Amino acid sequence: PLAERAFSHTSQILIEEYLEGWKEVEYEVVRDRFDNCITVCNMENLDPLGIHTGESIVVAPSQTLTNADYHKLRELSIHVIRHLGIVGECNIQFALNLTSDEYRVIEVNARLSRSSALASKATGYPLAFIAAKLALGYGLHELPNSITKTTKAFFEPALDYVVVKIPRWDLKKFRRATRRIGSGMKSVGEVMGIGRTMAEALQKALRMLDVGANGLVGNDELEFEDLERELSEPTDRRVFAVAEALRSGLSIDRVHELTHIDRWFLQKMGYIVEIGERLREIGAGELPADLLREAKQRGFSDKQIAQLTGQDSETIWDRRAKLGIKPFVRQIDTLAAEYPAQTNYLYLSYNGSEDDVALPIDNAVIVLGSGAYRIGCSVEFDWCCVNAGLALRELGYRTVMINYNPETVSTDYDEFDQLFFDEISLEIVREIYDRVQPIGVIVSVGGQIPNNLALKLHRAGVKVLGTAPESIDTAENRHKFSNLLDALAIDQPPWRELSTLTEAQAFANSVGYPVLVRPSYVLSGAAMAVASNDNELSRYLQEAAKVSPEHPTVISKFLENAKEIEFDAVARDGEIVVYAISEHVENAGVHSGDATLVFPPQRTYLETIRQIRQISRRIAMHLKINGPFNIQFIAKDNAVKVIELNLRSSRSFPFVSKVINQNFIEIATKAMMGHTIEPIDRRAFELNHVGVKAPEFSFTRLDGADPTLGVEMASTGEVACLGDDFSEAFLKAMLSVGLRLPINTMLVSSGPKAAKGEMLDALQAFERQGIRFYATAGTAAFLKDCGIAAEIVHWPLDNRSPGALDTIREGKVDLVINIPKNDTEAELTNGYIIRRAAVDYNVPLITDRQLVMRLAEALERVGEGDLAVKSWAEYVMAEA
Repeated sequence: PLAERAFSHTSQILIEEYLEGWKEVEYEVVRDRFDNCITVCNMENLDPLGIHTGESIVVAPSQTLTNADYHKLRELSIHVIRHLGIVGECNIQFALNLTSDEYRVIEVNARLSRSSALASKATGYPLAFIAAKLALGYGLHELPNSITKTTKAFFEPALDYVVVKIPRWDLKKFRRATRRIGSGMKSVGEVMGIGRTMAEALQKALRMLDVGANGLVGNDELEFEDLERELSEPTDRRVFAVAEALRSGLSIDRVHELTHIDRWFLQKMGYIVEIGERLREIGAGELPADLLREAKQRGFSDKQIAQLTGQDSETIWDRRAKLGIKPFVRQIDTLAAEYPAQTNYLYLSYNGSEDDVALPIDNAVIVLGSGAYRIGCSVEFDWCCVNAGLALRELGYRTVMINYNPETVSTDYDEFDQLFFDEISLEIVREIYDRVQPIGVIVSVGGQIPNNLALKLHRAGVKVLGTAPESIDTAENRHKFSNLLDALAIDQPPWRELSTLTEAQAFANSVGYPVLVRPSYVLSGAAMAVASNDNELSRYLQEAAKVSPEHPTVISKFLENAKEIEFDAVARDGEIVVYAISEHVENAGVHSGDATLVFPPQRTYLETIRQIRQISRRIAMHLKINGPFNIQFIAKDNAVKVIELNLRSSRSFPFVSKVINQNFIEIATKAMMGHTIEPIDRRAFELNHVGVKAPEFSFTRLDGADPTLGVEMASTGEVACLGDDFSEAFLKAMLSVGLRLPINTMLVSSGPKAAKGEMLDALQAFERQGIRFYATAGTAAFLKDCGIAAEIVHWPLDNRSPGALDTIREGKVDLVINIPKNDTEAELTNGYIIRRAAVDYNVPLITDRQLVMRLAEALERVGEGDLAVKSWAEYVMAEA
């Protein structure tokens, strides 16, 4: 299907030889209009050619190139950029044969790219900034080096450290999606570990992924059915399979033969495995100082060592303290200490003899960043982190950021007074806290990773700013929060925390399926699921226990056909100072990150809004909330129930802040620091415009994934649009995520009888607009009974013509509406095939009946030519 689509949409297709087993190497090159050229960074993929750079582990600078190869490719890179006449930044990719001196040029990107961002963060050389200056006519010899402040930008960075980038995948969130990785990009984020050795940087990066790994080894819960197949057919777990293969006795030559990974990297991994085995042999005995120091220098964390020796992390921490084994604060100077550096770009390493910078810092506040982008945590939390830093600076504080994501603005070294590009873990935050000696740490702007550390940091003696860690624990622990709501007489769906499957099934049958399985301390609804029967409940409970083993899983009654409403707010000492109430277009059951969000609400009763405000005030006051928070409600017939509280910023904070023109994070930062907050003019809440936030999905890149929505988040991005009314804003948002106008034809498979009846008005509205229908048999019969003509297309598995699949393949429809149903496996499979075909052939797809109804209304009220083009200021300043 992808090939057919490609040939139908492009004028040229290039087919080239696949160089199996070759290595991919990249150079970042900069040239000015005076023909001055430098290479800023060279990188190599640990994985062989054939795995997309965005899917591969990338190492900078290259560790395995010979001097001859390095200089040959460097000169060739400069020759190419000069020949093409490129001014600014350029990325050039090579294939290099591991067994000879052969090379090939793969591609040239005369623009900033994913690799450019990595190179900028790896070297401290601000490629985008320099490229912009060069485009304006400056020369490299005229621009100062922003690290040394004395030399010029016409100076190639030299690194005395190693950087390892590893992609972050979320493939397990998608039903039917293959976990194989290859030439197409599937990762949703990446991390970057910095160390003085390859082993140190690699193990740091693996922990930064936040997938439960302690490092390369010490992950005993990882099991592989067929190790050799896992090595030869790469998945998102291959690096761990390599470690397990080496541990099980497979030779480096055999692993190289199966993976085509350079033997040098395999030897470094083998060294890590060997240290891990020595730690296992020690067991619970007292760790020798030399082995402990060696392990720390090779990137082993306290928790990882504890896992391998059967001890606890605190024991390892105390043992290190007793032996004086502490990390050193190292500085990214980009010049390998050839010139004095003035950078605030720092990391921790056990390889060294002294700190590179003077600490502590007076009047400092540490902000914990958001970590790797993943489904549920993306740039929205980075926006919160950066705005918190700006607000702190405005208030007169020195700012310190801890984060490890090379894609973020918060890891630009000039955004904060000091940047620690390192892990957001209990161990590392404690080490940095002890060195910096700040006023405290802000955990509530970076999403779930810092929030999960709040109570642990508090117990370790770290001052957590804002809402008390005990209150955060009450909100995150499903059992404690449900108990709190009961104590405050605040309504919630019937719930239980149950210890056995028999009890869980008994509860589910007593309240009636469906029920919602809700693990604690998770983001983006990880392992959250709606169970419709005993078998599903058993399977989902097992998944929840894996995702959050230290915290309770609660089961609650799932309410169907209810509206979900978000309450984003800031409180100071329990008093709410600013808030925003927004509603989901979709009914409850679609994760808030996948839902279409509307602010201010358009279809919520005033009485419902009144109850939401009242309940939120009671919760804020009882928990003495001091900073940002988000409460999720469901409402049906003015009966309001609370389903979740997050005592942190939410992914909708940037959205509501921009719609209402009130920076919620700036206000929250003042609240957390105890500063006076000026009263907000009530006119700021009287909006004459509407904002709609719509999700963006990446199903086209996930072969086989079923493009349906549920309680676990699947979207990888979002858009937000403004309009003078809901219909205008909604239509703009839908167009921004892939809807194409005009719609002349649509294929409708409308699901259960109830869905058919609910969508009748919408389908009649589509007919009035002259849209022609193709429909599966049941839907076509329903439409005929209602006086709407539709051409019948048959289910894919019926193998009859005309078929629904052929109709999509042949480009006969502009929109596919498929409402999933849970009747029989055959119907499920037919529906899946239709949904998947829509994705594969790039036909817009809607799977939610509420969205269908709102789209029909919007198209009747607003034509494409009626969509106003206004600046943000024209909307928000109109209310001023």
